[in-house]
Amino acid sequence: MAAKPDNRDIPTFEEARHLVETHASKLRPLQTETVDLLEAAFRVLAEPISADRDIPPFPRSTRDGYAVRASDVAKLPAILQVIGEVRAGEALQRIPAELSQGQAVSIMTGAPVPKGADAVVMVEYTSRRDEIVEISRAVTSGENVVARGAEARQNSLLLDRGLRLNDAAIALAASVGQSRLRVFTRPRVAVLTTGDEIVDYGEIPGPTQIRNSNSYSLAVQIRQAGGEPVLLPIAPDEAKRLRELIEEGLQSDLLLLTGGVSMGKYDLVEPTLAQLHAEFFFTGARIQPGRPVVFGRVQCDGLSRENLGKYFFGLPGNPVSTMVTFELFARPMLEALAGISPRKLVFVHARLKSEIRVKTGLKRFLPALLSGEFENAEVELVAWQGSGDLARTARANCYVVIPPDRERIAAGEFVPVMMR
Repeated sequence: MAAKPDNRDIPTFEEARHLVETHASKLRPLQTETVDLLEAAFRVLAEPISADRDIPPFPRSTRDGYAVRASDVAKLPAILQVIGEVRAGEALQRIPAELSQGQAVSIMTGAPVPKGADAVVMVEYTSRRDEIVEISRAVTSGENVVARGAEARQNSLLLDRGLRLNDAAIALAASVGQSRLRVFTRPRVAVLTTGDEIVDYGEIPGPTQIRNSNSYSLAVQIRQAGGEPVLLPIAPDEAKRLRELIEEGLQSDLLLLTGGVSMGKYDLVEPTLAQLHAEFFFTGARIQPGRPVVFGRVQCDGLSRENLGKYFFGLPGNPVSTMVTFELFARPMLEALAGISPRKLVFVHARLKSEIRVKTGLKRFLPALLSGEFENAEVELVAWQGSGDLARTARANCYVVIPPDRERIAAGEFVPVMMR
């Protein structure tokens, strides 16, 4: 086992995060499968999707009004002869052959623009009497018209490999006739909660015991990130059984342990991993909550993925620490295994509602509530009692991110926010 670093060797949040991202970039996604279009929602695309024809396949009107030659309405008011009407879905043979000078065609949103017309005047700026229309507003060439192929050309790339398929991506796949999509299989993520003080949620805890919540918060986060949680039995503070469960967890694609990663007498996770010849990349990060977080790798027999080994995270046992460190460190590894293209962690900003005072030295991710309406968003810390306060954290919808060199942040300042 590599020597455990002292405080001077503990990485900053940015250093730890970048180290995880570096390892994540070397991972390759797992197997693929083909599923029906709707079953592919929120899965990760394993092969690119291209346009089967020009999009749109014809010049398309974006407004109800009249298709015209822009030069015919340069001088106002313009009086034009209406020679026909075209609706969305109109058969091409029913569209007037071509507009001549002084002519217009009544047109609906989504309908193909006739030849000879190069713009559409909105109906609000027209007045019609029989087959004559008076135009009261000029238009430029191309106004209110989407040209053929403006959105995509036939055979051009629409959706790339590694994209997680949201509502817009599913809609786009449907628009080019894709009824089944090839996606990556979900990585299996083992979750192992440790500690004699932990009992499962169906049991009555003793006076000094608590029910297991970490396994279930992590299971939700794993599913949201594109993985399949594998919940292992609670590991006691006993080395032999802990090792057996860790070895079982290493059969999955990624192992998350909670609890037992601090420096106490019964914190057995790191020594047990060391017995398995684990390589530790960091054993702590300068953050709050979650300072004791551990990241490493164990070489396992029979691996085919470039013999990188199986990665693991030791997450602190306090519930809020567990949730925060998953988002900050475990999520990039899971997403890489799921086939999601690498992406950086980005914070949004909101105006601080009440003053914050903290000690310097750690980057802090504190539970908060983002509120307000429209552009007037503001954020305020919840009155929590530390990283074990699950009740108040459940009411939070974000974390305020406080730099390690800030001792005081005044009300009204804009602060970085990480959404939950």
